[in-house]
Amino acid sequence: MKNIFFGIFICVIFGIIAKFLGSLVPIVGGPVFGIIIGIIIGNFFKLPSSANKGVKFTSKKILQWAIIILGGSLSFNEVFSTGLNSLGLMVITLSITFISAILINKKLKIGFNLSSLIASGTAICGGSAIAAVGPAINADDSEIAYSISVIFLFNVIAALIFPFLGHFMQMNYYDFGLWAGTAVNDTSSVVAAAFSYNDISGNYAVIVKLTRTLFIIPVAFIFAIITSRRQKNQNIAEDTSKNNKLWKNFPFFILGFLAMSILNTIGVFNADFTSFFAAAGKFMITVAMVAIGLNTNFQKIRESGAKPILMGFLLWTILSISSLILINIR
Repeated sequence: MKNIFFGIFICVIFGIIAKFLGSLVPIVGGPVFGIIIGIIIGNFFKLPSSANKGVKFTSKKILQWAIIILGGSLSFNEVFSTGLNSLGLMVITLSITFISAILINKKLKIGFNLSSLIASGTAICGGSAIAAVGPAINADDSEIAYSISVIFLFNVIAALIFPFLGHFMQMNYYDFGLWAGTAVNDTSSVVAAAFSYNDISGNYAVIVKLTRTLFIIPVAFIFAIITSRRQKNQNIAEDTSKNNKLWKNFPFFILGFLAMSILNTIGVFNADFTSFFAAAGKFMITVAMVAIGLNTNFQKIRESGAKPILMGFLLWTILSISSLILINIR
């Protein structure tokens, strides 16, 4: 434990700073500031080698624990009472987004991992989805950092222009809440966009977003299966009996996420606990993002070029337009 404590301590300190900055600029949020701080420190300053193990531990294990804890803030009751109205819409828009990602990646050739992370972040819930899918597909820290940065860019744009577009199209409060909850990625941006339109829109958008977040569970499982099959087909390891089994990529922490959600649904946790889980989970993600930033090679991000950003733009546009069309024809 002593070998990892120093690195964890560094990540927590920078995580506190990132959380503070995120509270000043909510539309950006602590996790994005965490990545930015981590990348700056990791690429322009040299941390002591004694911090390496702790930083790596934080970027992997604490990130997974954060997802588990976040499950305690989610309740299936709210999904069943309100979110079911939007469930069909989400299944269709998620399918459209992932199919589009496959087709776009064939043209842009940015790679399976990065395209999968951008698609997951766009289709489900931004950084939380990327944090959950990343381990399932064996994504490295640079891929996670870049994909979250791409998602963040369009979160900000959506939060700024969605209310204007909603008024321009004279959308009613519930339809706008459904649109924001379906087509805006990160929760903070959903809240910013929807509540600036109307309180009714904001409350409805949060429930829709909650329903959307629960898709983390099946999507992470599906990606674990896909990755296992890809490894087997590509013969990555010589000892296939050991390295190509599904369990190696199975995101077991998602089971913890599901268990915590069920416990919250049946009333094991009161409101104070769920609020604590939401705050603690988000802070732990911020700390993990600092570690991911510290492990990120900025040169590698530069070498990826603008194609991932183009993909993020195309997927976000497709998701926004398809959800808007479905809302109007339902």
